[in-house]
Amino acid sequence: MAAGWPPLGIPSGLEFGFAIVLVVSFALVAWGMRAVTAGGAMWGALIAFLVYVAGGFGGFLTLVTLFVLTAVTTRFGHSKRHSINAAEKEHGRAASQVIANLGAATLCGLPLLFVDVMSAVLLAGMVAALAEAAADTVSSEVGQALRHKTVLITTFKLTESGHNGGVSAAGTVAGVLAAVVVALVAVLTRVVSPRQFWVVAGFAIAGMLLDSVLGATLERPGKLGNDSVNFTGSSFSAFGAVLVTYLLG
Repeated sequence: MAAGWPPLGIPSGLEFGFAIVLVVSFALVAWGMRAVTAGGAMWGALIAFLVYVAGGFGGFLTLVTLFVLTAVTTRFGHSKRHSINAAEKEHGRAASQVIANLGAATLCGLPLLFVDVMSAVLLAGMVAALAEAAADTVSSEVGQALRHKTVLITTFKLTESGHNGGVSAAGTVAGVLAAVVVALVAVLTRVVSPRQFWVVAGFAIAGMLLDSVLGATLERPGKLGNDSVNFTGSSFSAFGAVLVTYLLG
């Protein structure tokens, strides 16, 4: 259980109303900023509610941190990314993209709506998946915006910025910092314990790198789509954090 925050399980009464107003307002702000489409906003509201129930208000703040980091970096150097056709669509991320990025975190938190079993383990997986989503998006957006030297992660040969599997020093550092920030917020809001910090941050960073490897080996030749790659990367982070947290007891 997330110590210090509302108990797990579907909230009732005033807390339920507060949660609904909170997540709907969050979704409307994201839609108004054109960070997501209408469909993306609806799915975002549902996922935000599930995250709130699973991780308490601290879990919701962790999700908000992810949103702020990705929204700011998506707008960073938009004109530069537009010149290489790498900018986000004008109306933001679609429902499929929201589900792909946040689906693994939702699956970790979903059982906590009904049972309080291995809550610390599942919350570690949820936070790791959220941190990976932040790291992946921030690294990609910053790398494309700055257009520093970009290499293919599997061969380290030069490639064009914005191409699948391409990584840059600036983008990678930005992604690592994003993962650390999200994990730190989760610790400060007591969603996960301080000893879990490096577990969730570490697997978030590993998932970000895996995303790039999959981009180079499977997405680049058209064997996997971007949504599938994103979901796989965040799922890897969630599973790794769950497994290590469980083994550490």
